[in-house]
Amino acid sequence: MSHDVRTAIDGMSYLEGPRWHEQRIWFADFYTHRVYSAAEDGGELRVEAEVAAQPSGLGWLPDNRLLIVSMRDARLLRREPDGSLHTHADLSTYVNGHPNDLVVDAQGRAFVGEFGFDLMAGQPLQTAALLRVDPDGTVTTVADDLWFPNGSVITDDGVLLVCETFANRVTAFDIAGDGSLVNRRVWAKFGELPTNKDFEQLLGQVVVAADGCCLDAEGALWIADAVGGRVLRVHEGGQISTEIPVDGGVFACMLGGSDGRTLFLCAAPDFHEQARKNAREGKLLTTRVEVPHGGRP
Repeated sequence: MSHDVRTAIDGMSYLEGPRWHEQRIWFADFYTHRVYSAAEDGGELRVEAEVAAQPSGLGWLPDNRLLIVSMRDARLLRREPDGSLHTHADLSTYVNGHPNDLVVDAQGRAFVGEFGFDLMAGQPLQTAALLRVDPDGTVTTVADDLWFPNGSVITDDGVLLVCETFANRVTAFDIAGDGSLVNRRVWAKFGELPTNKDFEQLLGQVVVAADGCCLDAEGALWIADAVGGRVLRVHEGGQISTEIPVDGGVFACMLGGSDGRTLFLCAAPDFHEQARKNAREGKLLTTRVEVPHGGRP
C-alpha cells in the first residue's frame, strides 16, 4: 500500500497528543497554548481549551470530561461540561521534569509520564516516573527508572505500553485490578541502552526515539520516531513492518477517521522550544493505512 502524506492543518507551533474522539481529531498546540479539534480532513477547526501553562497529553474520563496535561505548572486539568477548567490533580511534587503524555483506562485512571530532567536546557538525562491519577485526583507513582516515558497505549487485554524515547525500547506492564503495574518487561527493543546520559552523546546512540504512539486492531504499534523523521509500524519483539518517511520531524501519531484507517501525524521541523515558539511551522498530516485503530486511546 502506498502512503501518500497530505497536510490537513498547517500554521501551528508544535502539535502533540492527537486523539480521535467523537468523530473529530483533537490535539494540543504547545506554544499557542490551545487544545484544538477538527474534522477528519482538517476542516471545522475549533478551540476546545486554552491552557496558559502549555497543554500536552489528552484523555477523557468515563463521563466524557476532558483531561489535559498542563506542563509548566505540573497539573492535570479537567474540563467541565460548561467549558471551565479545574485542577484534577497537582503533579508537582511527583515529577522532576514537565509532565507530558498520558493514556486513560476504562476506569478513568490516567497514566501520566514526565521528562525527568530539563530537556530544553540540554541537561544530562535523569530517569523519570510514571504516575497514576485516579478519578478522584489521587496521585500514585506506579513506575520509576524510565528513560523519558512518552507515548502510552493500553491494549484490549489490559497491557500498558510505554515508549521510552531515549532508551531504544517500548516497555510493557500488566495493569492489575487496583491500578498498580506488574510484570514489567521489554515489549520492543530497537538498540542497546545508551551508555552516556550527556544529551548530545545520548542522541547519537538512539536508534528509534519512540515518541507518540497508537495501537492498531492487530496489536501493532505505530510509533513516531522523534529523531528519524518517520513513523514505524512495530510488532511485539521489535519487528518493523512498515516505515513511512515524513519530511522534517514527526512527534506523535493517532489512528482515527470514519473507518479508523486514517493515520494522523503531528509534524514540525524539530522539537527545539525557541525555534517552535518563534515560528508557525507545525502541521497535522494524514496518510491512509490498512489496519484500523485498536486499543486505547
